[in-house]
Amino acid sequence: MDRRVFLGTVAGGLLAAPLAAEAPPGGKVYRVGYIGPTPVATLISDPTQYFDSFRREMRQRGYVEGQDLVLELRSVEERPDRASQVVGELVRLNPDVIVAVSAPVIQAARQVTRTIPIVMVGVGDPVAIGFVASLSRPGGNITGLSQLSPELSAKRLDLLKEVVPGVSRVAILWNPTNPSNASQLRATKLVAQALGMDLQLLEVRGPQDFESGFQAATRGRAGALITLDDLLIYTRRTQIVALAAKRRLPAIYGWSKFAEAGGLMSYGPDFRDMYRQAAIFVDKILKGAKPGDLPIEQPAKLELVINLKTAKALGLTIPPSLLQRADQVIE
Repeated sequence: MDRRVFLGTVAGGLLAAPLAAEAPPGGKVYRVGYIGPTPVATLISDPTQYFDSFRREMRQRGYVEGQDLVLELRSVEERPDRASQVVGELVRLNPDVIVAVSAPVIQAARQVTRTIPIVMVGVGDPVAIGFVASLSRPGGNITGLSQLSPELSAKRLDLLKEVVPGVSRVAILWNPTNPSNASQLRATKLVAQALGMDLQLLEVRGPQDFESGFQAATRGRAGALITLDDLLIYTRRTQIVALAAKRRLPAIYGWSKFAEAGGLMSYGPDFRDMYRQAAIFVDKILKGAKPGDLPIEQPAKLELVINLKTAKALGLTIPPSLLQRADQVIE
């Protein structure tokens, strides 16, 4: 395997995968750190992961892993609370750039370093959270991609209403410890009010909260479910989809991987394309651009994915007009 990757284990069960490489004579070897939710072993072995788009784009831009590019891969897996520890370990390696996925990870990176450039992925409103000064001129050491989470969370409620037109009470799975979830929740509440819907808030702060959250949704007679964009929620997607099926709750999510795992619908950024865009940011920074001068970009592509098999199991008929708008239909 030409990536010359080896796996190690750090405290707390978090995985690390530094790529060891010798600098070519007279050449520059760039060290790029990456911190996200997916286990490192999966990132390395599974070409369907979003991260593979980052790797491909870096190759297309002339970087060769093991020669002039070293990737330091880290994962918080299901423990966003350990982000500071993992970021600290990575910063001690003094990478040229860090790619950080999700608000909790970026928040931890921002606290640890104000000098190493950070390319963010998966943040709803980086200005409101305080990560950057503005979208056009971020300032500081952070740039990257905004996920449009507040706007998209509201749109998901509209889409859910199309599929379940009679729904009047919707459960919202959210993580109050995620700084980006507050703005998503505000936007969703405004749309719910306009649609005449009641919302039932289901707080999840750790893996132990999901089962009880769905039990509360059943007691509260929720007729559907929406999840907010969050690292913990993403890592527990298989469990969430199974719980929604068990409770017969029509649900819409923010990542296509939920629909691929059996969820009814997903609507959000094309994350494979976002990771490709992240590689472009990294390339610019390695060539001398300052992160504070690179405007924050929004997703270039949005995708609607519908799982017809799940719709059938729930006894739902997807409107033909919605199927025509879908970017992918899973049968």
